[in-house]
Amino acid sequence: MKPSLPPLGTRTGRRKLIGGGARTHGADRTPSMRSKELAQRLASGKPRPGFGRRPRLAVIALNRMAFGPRPGDLEAFDALGSDDRQRLENYVEQQLDPASIDDGDLEARLQQSGFQTLNKPLNQLWREHVREAPNHRARTLPRRETERATFTRAIFSRRQLHEVITEFWHTHFNVFAHEYQISPVWVHYDRDVIRANALGNFRSLLEAVASSPAMLFYLDNFTNSNAGPNENFARELFELHTMGAESYLGVGRQLDVSRDENGKPIGYVDDDVYEATRCFTGWTVDEETGGLFYRSDWHDRFQKTVLGEFFPPDQPPLRDGRIVLDQLAFHPGTARHIARRLCSRLIADEPPTAAVEVAARVFQQEKDSPDQLAKVVRSILLSEDFRRTWGRKIKRPFELIVSCLRAAQSDFLFKLEDRYVEDFMYLHSRTQHGLFAWRTPDGYPDAKEPWLSSGPLINCWRFINWLFTREIDDAYPVDAFSQTPSQLRSANELADYWIERMLGRPMDAQDRREIVDFMAQGRDPEIDLRLDISDDARHRLRMMVALIALSPDFHWR
Repeated sequence: MKPSLPPLGTRTGRRKLIGGGARTHGADRTPSMRSKELAQRLASGKPRPGFGRRPRLAVIALNRMAFGPRPGDLEAFDALGSDDRQRLENYVEQQLDPASIDDGDLEARLQQSGFQTLNKPLNQLWREHVREAPNHRARTLPRRETERATFTRAIFSRRQLHEVITEFWHTHFNVFAHEYQISPVWVHYDRDVIRANALGNFRSLLEAVASSPAMLFYLDNFTNSNAGPNENFARELFELHTMGAESYLGVGRQLDVSRDENGKPIGYVDDDVYEATRCFTGWTVDEETGGLFYRSDWHDRFQKTVLGEFFPPDQPPLRDGRIVLDQLAFHPGTARHIARRLCSRLIADEPPTAAVEVAARVFQQEKDSPDQLAKVVRSILLSEDFRRTWGRKIKRPFELIVSCLRAAQSDFLFKLEDRYVEDFMYLHSRTQHGLFAWRTPDGYPDAKEPWLSSGPLINCWRFINWLFTREIDDAYPVDAFSQTPSQLRSANELADYWIERMLGRPMDAQDRREIVDFMAQGRDPEIDLRLDISDDARHRLRMMVALIALSPDFHWR
């Protein structure tokens, strides 16, 4: 069901029902930051001229290693050591061991939400949501519950780095979860494939992805046979999942590809993809259990050559494909590609070369370690580039909404079949960053330009306004008024409190002036606004906090 939305150009929440009638608030003056200036300033990659101060390390770390701080998180970070380097090292070590972090509050919330599928093993998901021919709602239940659990974890989990890296791998190994065959097994892909391996070993993660029913269905390898080879999976395995497009050398001959100092081909050609396709023939889905099933009669049993290595005929079951996964997981091109993408996620859209090189070296050195990826992530987070870089990434819509809910300490509960949760999910889908909803294998863009068009920005504005001003059963998804200390009464005091609360740092002076002017509405910014008796003042307070969340300062990370 679509929620009722105001026409574009009107202010969400301008009218609300009170005592059965309609009340119209005053014609609030809206700051210019809601205009195209926001996109222009974010596109520039820097704050206004003269406001170039880098925030303290706690703000940087919690906006890039986490989905933004909740109240108390910045202080907890600062208490981890006597200087910034020690604090960061201690926080990184803590976050890289998620099992050691008590997440009881999150688990309680997941329990309260009434989810039914999150703990079902794959064979149970397959039996109950596929083989027993359920209706559409039952078939899509695992995907819908995973979407709501993902928001719950991102907002409330104390294991924030694990959530950030899990989101990274979902983008890297993108699967469009809304397909008919994939929705029923989506819990398995999220829980057992991505989450279970997010900070583990890349080779293990790669095989978990390759053998998962979600990926087998999405890239059509479940139909790949010697009678009709399908190269979709093999192509994306090379181009997106491992060596990357930068290692693609076109249509040349395999024998003509140059070798590195270790004798490995420096890149791949189309024939490597075609030969790898033959290696994965017969990898399909078990119709009884939903797991990987190897059909020997579908497998191309003859000799093959991939990346300069000869494969003899009649290898044991799955052997050809697993050798290809070994080759790709251990190739220097894969190390560079994964390191660059991780640095882009954690540091900057255009990541520093030095950080990428160090991360790639660690990736190769630790290729057999069970915690290889944790060690790669550690090298990035403890780099000088991580500590000193700011404002070279913006929050995409999912990150923007989650960080807003975290900073404003929302208590939103993502129950299934709840009207307001359905409204929430619908509004989020309108931002063009719906969970697990990118159709093509390349995953959601991880640079700022695609997110600065009018569609994502306008719908993020509308969504955030809804969060702060939509009254639901005498409560708000984010209740700014109830969280405002009662002794704060003036526009200046209210603005400064919520700027610090939302940003953890001072705001651009001109933007602060606009926030204060909005709250004061032409009055002296030092007068008592009487929040205790004024509906209009309370409404403006909620809108003011929403405007802080819409400011360029809140978008940077």
